[in-house]
Amino acid sequence: MNAGSTTKENHRERWHKPSVCSAFVLTGLSATVLSLVACKPHDFPEYAANYREFAYVTNGGSNTVSVIDVVHVRLDREIQVGQNPTGVSAHPTRNEIYVVNTGNGQSNGSISVIDSEKNAVVGTIPVRKSPYFLEVDAKHDIGYVANSGSNSVSVIDLRAHREISVIGVGEGPGLTRLSPDGKTLVVTNRLGNSVTLVDTTGKLVRSVIQGCPGATDAVILPDSSKAFVACSSGHQIMAIALAHQADANRPARADAMEAMLDVGHTPVQLALKPDGGELFVSNFDSDSISEVVTSTDDVGGSYLMGSRPVRGLVSGDNSLLYVSNFNAQNLSMYGIDDGKRVGIIRVGDGPDAMAFSAGGNLLFVVDARSGDVAVIRTSSKSLFTLLPTGRHPNAITVKAFHTH
Repeated sequence: MNAGSTTKENHRERWHKPSVCSAFVLTGLSATVLSLVACKPHDFPEYAANYREFAYVTNGGSNTVSVIDVVHVRLDREIQVGQNPTGVSAHPTRNEIYVVNTGNGQSNGSISVIDSEKNAVVGTIPVRKSPYFLEVDAKHDIGYVANSGSNSVSVIDLRAHREISVIGVGEGPGLTRLSPDGKTLVVTNRLGNSVTLVDTTGKLVRSVIQGCPGATDAVILPDSSKAFVACSSGHQIMAIALAHQADANRPARADAMEAMLDVGHTPVQLALKPDGGELFVSNFDSDSISEVVTSTDDVGGSYLMGSRPVRGLVSGDNSLLYVSNFNAQNLSMYGIDDGKRVGIIRVGDGPDAMAFSAGGNLLFVVDARSGDVAVIRTSSKSLFTLLPTGRHPNAITVKAFHTH
């Protein structure tokens, strides 16, 4: 496997107990020392000697990125980046990490490029005002950056590390999502209460869908047929049928708003099952999640989770939804097949962004208030350790690869 590979297929399936099993952790929440229980052998795979895996956490208050060594479950280093780093993305096939530096809103922001083999900044890409998110098109080595202060999307040549064009969109764009077929870019315009759909071939706006107050998060079905957008200033999500050309099985179709679905108050994030069959809405001001059947646009039900749910993440086997409760110190677990909350896991203060390790045996939870990352063992659904970060951590991504 080459150095750009990001899959875990070739690591050896034997197991060991890493030295971190007997460690102690001082939490950022109190002076309580948490003694870690002994590790079970199946919790930690024994990787090939040239296997590397890191989690990258942006620290908005420190202008740094914390790098976590996933193989040894420890903090590796902190990397200085630009001002107020927020979003972070990993290139799926090359060993680069892209950190979005939002800045102070007065001047243009930038993208810091981190070489994940060296874990060092190797480039800086100027973009426009108040960027927040970068979406990677790995097939074409293109990045799309939502610039909320400039009402635009920067198109980035990821090999040359430079901006190559700018697309005007709606007011206050915060997020870009690329459809799996690579043909459509969905841009959520939070201040414009709208969604811009961009044809990626010509880098031109194809449609603007109005009527989504506070448009924030978006997901796209695996077959690229439909997008769902959270309208966070209200209590609905928008279902959008995406355009496609005529083929042997279906006639041509234009982009169109398909439905407005009633969920809880302040839907802020959407978690899609890997198979695309259902999505889960985190309703921040209702302390609940809503379950949506994507094929029929039906809201199956709403379920209380915890105080201020802000993120959801579905396990790879489609069985479990983890929900971070921002005003609590725990995650809720929702059994998808059972249709109910099945437990909680204690973490740090202000849990927010989450990411699985490549093998799925660990779940990393960014604790925004206590300034740490909770490491959860998914086999036992329990806290393994807390690792320190910089000030105000807010986003996370994981990158796995083999060196030469």
